[in-house]
Amino acid sequence: MNIIDKSKLIKNHELTALENVESYLKTIKNKNNKINAFLEVKEDEAIQQAEKIDKRIKKGEKVGKLAGLAIGVKTNINIEDFIISAASKTLENYNGSYNATVIDRIKAEDGIILGTTNMDEFAAGSSTETSYFGVTDNPAAPGRIPGGSSGGSAAAIAAEMCDLSLGSDTGGSIRNPASHCGVMGFKSTYGVVSRQGLLDLAMSLEQIGPFANDASGIALMLDSIVGYDPRECTSLKDTPSFEGITENTQDIMKGMKLGVVKEFFDVSDDKISKIVEERIDKMAEMGAEVVELSFKYLDLCIPTYYLINYVEFFSATRKYDGRKYGYRIEEVCGDEVLRRIHIGSYISQKEYSGKYYKKALQARSLIRREITGLLDGVDALISPTVPKLPHKLGESLDPMDMYAYDVLTVIANLAGIPAGSMKAGEIDGIPVGLQIQGKPLDDAKIIQLMAGIEQIQ
Repeated sequence: MNIIDKSKLIKNHELTALENVESYLKTIKNKNNKINAFLEVKEDEAIQQAEKIDKRIKKGEKVGKLAGLAIGVKTNINIEDFIISAASKTLENYNGSYNATVIDRIKAEDGIILGTTNMDEFAAGSSTETSYFGVTDNPAAPGRIPGGSSGGSAAAIAAEMCDLSLGSDTGGSIRNPASHCGVMGFKSTYGVVSRQGLLDLAMSLEQIGPFANDASGIALMLDSIVGYDPRECTSLKDTPSFEGITENTQDIMKGMKLGVVKEFFDVSDDKISKIVEERIDKMAEMGAEVVELSFKYLDLCIPTYYLINYVEFFSATRKYDGRKYGYRIEEVCGDEVLRRIHIGSYISQKEYSGKYYKKALQARSLIRREITGLLDGVDALISPTVPKLPHKLGESLDPMDMYAYDVLTVIANLAGIPAGSMKAGEIDGIPVGLQIQGKPLDDAKIIQLMAGIEQIQ
């Protein structure tokens, strides 16, 4: 049963919201001690909300798109009266005093927020191992990382602890864990989802986005949270519609032109490339035209992304000075956060900004121009999401090896384009993700493609 079908059952009172929520709360109690996907759960509030929704449905009153569905939220997205820690000791006692725009929109559609999910500290990581509150295990590949930085949100879906969840994606932080946990994750065109209320890592790159087990869930969540927000300066006035886009997608491949970039496969492990290539062959059998392309600036992407990330992260963390709330970040944060602060501080100095930061911005413009140029001739680009399998929990990686997870995902953030990840297959029981990237504001088309790929046997 997909999310849309479950939503219809709840609205028809064939499955009550209370039954749905209590089932997930039971799963969280049974599994979360081992997996550590949720950091805070408000059981009583979730049950009360479910009971209210059931009463309204019983009376024949209209309810929202998300009525009765259980939702987890990454702990860097503000929710009133929840601890919004960004998985850092810096904010371990920070109680959210307001709702982010996406939270207000979820509540307006009667979504039931179960709790907050684990992440890399201040979203600085690709493994959810840097959290002050402990690592998150991968339900789809126990003993391995779930990816990051939104690892808790992905693990919550993979462990069937909720219907939908929210993460944030700066350079792959939704798509990376979606790949490792074998679920779906989506990053919209920059500006489609409001960032108001997000404790951001790098404001020019980051977007809030959904996780689900199927494309209908991704579409339903996006249809609930997208839209112009006058309180948020990056918010776009014209945004895509997602209502009904995953219905009748069995012929979606016919007439689709899909780009396959050679370099994206060259940097990926052979076994991963093989699984994704097999999926592409199936898509061709269903009527898609596959076009081979080349992108000669892949080596530029990681350094460009991280130079911009360091500077914007350093700037964003200056408000965590321990005066109004929390602790001074440099005094309590982990090694990776401190590394990014120090490098960002160094690059931000006047004598170095031209040498590093301004050149990174120039490289970003080049990457954006080249990737949008490739997309001009095709409907989407298909590739592996992550070039290597998730490492074992506790395995020591140097920073450059950790950053290498991001080589295929940072492009969408640098270019501001939509991108999704979904399961393509497995290697020795470990999920492998397939990434789909599209033109700006072609978000709905990407999700339709994901729905079409779901049907491939």
